[in-house]
Formats: sequence, structure tokens, C-alpha cells
Amino acid sequence: MTAKFDEGGRDRVTVDAEMMERCIRLSGSAVDNGELPFAALICIGERVVVETTNQVFHDGDVTRHAELIAVSEAQKILGRKDLADCTLYTNVEPCPMCSFAIRETGISRVVFAIRSPMMGGLSKWNVLRDHGLSETLPEVFGSVPEVVAGLLQPEAEKIWWKWNPLFWTVMKYRGYLGGNGQDGSELLHAIPERRGLLRRFFARRNKRPA
Repeated sequence: MTAKFDEGGRDRVTVDAEMMERCIRLSGSAVDNGELPFAALICIGERVVVETTNQVFHDGDVTRHAELIAVSEAQKILGRKDLADCTLYTNVEPCPMCSFAIRETGISRVVFAIRSPMMGGLSKWNVLRDHGLSETLPEVFGSVPEVVAGLLQPEAEKIWWKWNPLFWTVMKYRGYLGGNGQDGSELLHAIPERRGLLRRFFARRNKRPA
């Protein structure tokens, strides 16, 4: 198999790993700002155009996903809607809402770590790889992007586990993130002190900042 190189001549696999490591570190910083551990980067080769975390709780707006913010900011920074020369990195598979924005701006590559079997724009709804979008409305939707799934997934999962073992176990066990996991009943009973944090995060979803 022939190795692919970015515009700087570096092995694309190496660049992807470096950018994903950066994205995973960024997802950890989201927690410090009261957000869930979601982060995204948009890059041209090794150049980081924009990097961001979720701003859902900060802005009191459920549409403020890291990927959507990154897509919006990248268009402003580059001064164009067409992002066909860009790669989007995210620690969790983009949801359908984010995936439509990715397709409409023509982002050519999407790299993510943690799969989202119940909410993913690839695993569940297949917006990212739907050829019909670009074939039916080529004036609106870009070509089907290359997708690299599961890159550094264990490392990305550690951030979620470190933030809240209970939340992560429940989400994984239910198949929302990372796929169905093992029976986590022992873990759920072992860390009851985390349940209050879990309830508070869900309770805040519908509240706007004062």
C-alpha cells in the first residue's frame, strides 16, 4: 500500500496521530470550563486553522457543538465556504447535525476517535458517507469525505473515564459512545458519589446562563 503524504511531505498517518492527540488533550480542557469532553480541530495539512471545544453549557445553546463551531470559524478565517482542502478532527464521531455542515462545506477528510453507534453521523445515520447527497444536490453538498474512524480511541476514552467514570460507563454500556460495553453494574455501585454530578449535568442542559 502506498503511503499518503500531506502538502508538507509528511506521512499523513503521522500527522493524523499528532492532530488527534492534540484534539484529545483539548477535549480534556473542555471539562475545566464546565463542558462535556468534546473537541474539534480543522486543519490544512499540519496547519491548524481552528480548534475548539463544545460551548453548549457556556452559551446555553444545544447547537454549539465543537464541530459546528469549528466549521463556522474556519469559514470566517479562510474567507470562504469551500473547505475541501481541510481535515476535521474530533474526539467523538460527529452527530448528524454536525455531519450535514461537514458535507455542505465539502470537508474532504474526517478523523474521529470514539464511535457513536446510537448518535453518529456515520455509524447510525450515515450522513458522512451518503453518496446520494452529492449526487442529487452537487450544488450544495460536497463529495463524500474520506473517514478515518477509531483513531486513538483508547486514549480518547480515558479522558471521558477520568472526567466521570459513572457517566462514561453508562454511555458505553447503553451503546451511545464507544459501542456496547461490558456489564458495568459493579462499577455503578462502587462509585455512588458520582451520581450527583451526573444528575447535575443533565439538569443543566435546559438551563441558560443568568
